[in-house]
Amino acid sequence: MTSTQSNTQPTTAPPERKPSSTVIAWLSFVTMFVIGTDTFLVAPMLPTLSDEFDVTTSVSGWMVSAYALGFALFALVAGPLSDGRDRRSVLLLGFAGFAAATALCGVAQGFWSMILFRVLAGMSAALVTPQIWASIPVLVPGNAVVKTMGFAGAGMSISQVVGVPLGGWLAASSWHVPFFAVAGLSAVAWLVLFRVFPPVQATPVGERTGFFATYAGLFRSRVFVWYLVGYLAYQTGVFETISFIGSWLARDFGLGVSAIGAAMMALGVGMAITSVFGSHVIKRLGEPRTLACTFVALVLLYGAVPFAPNLAVAITLLALGSAMLGINYPIFMAMLLSQTTAARGTVSSLATTALYVGTTIGGFVGGVLLTEFDGFYGVAGFTVLCLLLAAVVFGGAGAFKTRAAEPATA
Repeated sequence: MTSTQSNTQPTTAPPERKPSSTVIAWLSFVTMFVIGTDTFLVAPMLPTLSDEFDVTTSVSGWMVSAYALGFALFALVAGPLSDGRDRRSVLLLGFAGFAAATALCGVAQGFWSMILFRVLAGMSAALVTPQIWASIPVLVPGNAVVKTMGFAGAGMSISQVVGVPLGGWLAASSWHVPFFAVAGLSAVAWLVLFRVFPPVQATPVGERTGFFATYAGLFRSRVFVWYLVGYLAYQTGVFETISFIGSWLARDFGLGVSAIGAAMMALGVGMAITSVFGSHVIKRLGEPRTLACTFVALVLLYGAVPFAPNLAVAITLLALGSAMLGINYPIFMAMLLSQTTAARGTVSSLATTALYVGTTIGGFVGGVLLTEFDGFYGVAGFTVLCLLLAAVVFGGAGAFKTRAAEPATA
């Protein structure tokens, strides 16, 4: 009896095809857009919600602050926790929680239940955005990182433009509708991410550290610490001006709510455009030179705003400033994330917290300066000082010369 030898060779499954850089860019855009839209959704509904829940106008502001507070505080915990897990899983978990919490806001029965659901929505969002920023350097080639981050930044910028008018428009029928609409949009985005977003390998077991060790490792890096301090100073100055543009335009130029909304929309569109297309400038000049040029431009532009002879010039200067902000945002995120490979979620969370802290400081200082000084001199002057401080800090850390070469050990 003759035996035959099988010629069948063992087969291996073809490697899973990862989405292209373009797909990752658009997924990042959509994710940040949805999260950002919810951030600005409540502001135009505050008068309605104040009447609905029978609270004063000053107290109603906590419905906005609750989301930011939940986001900023939980981000400090979510970052280190997510660094040891598959980022896709954390992203989907956070987005599911975000959709559910936002839907619950639409059925809130009172002020305190609304505060609770807004905090939960912010905490869920804190699980989402760090995964996007931390995944980009892993999922796209090095030469596409800044461009892809620009798309993510554009999603956030456009959400600032769309969030306020969208909330007002949807709330025309009922204050419940905007929350249900964003929750539904979040559910659709979740399904897209579930189908398309690839697994992102967690930090290898041998490289993982504990919660406090992660932060200790990051803060042992001199370059990272100075980058974070510079970023805080930068965002403090920038958001101090952004927060009080509307108040200044109303007081000194007599603009109404709709006109101020149109002006802010123009600024947001400018920021979004450069977030997407600024990568061409960055590629041509290089990140250090681009950053140096935008710092010079921002100091000159914001310094000139109080001296604007008319409304058109003032809006033009502010729009050009916003365009510079759009170029800078992906550069800053790339700089911060370049300091580590094992704790990118933590770095993203720290950057977000720095932004919220800067916004809080800027909001407090700007209100005083707008009241105590004529025109926009006090507000713009503080912004210029913050930008100069940030430039000195970044310059001392070598940001204008080369990407830092002292990675954190975390």
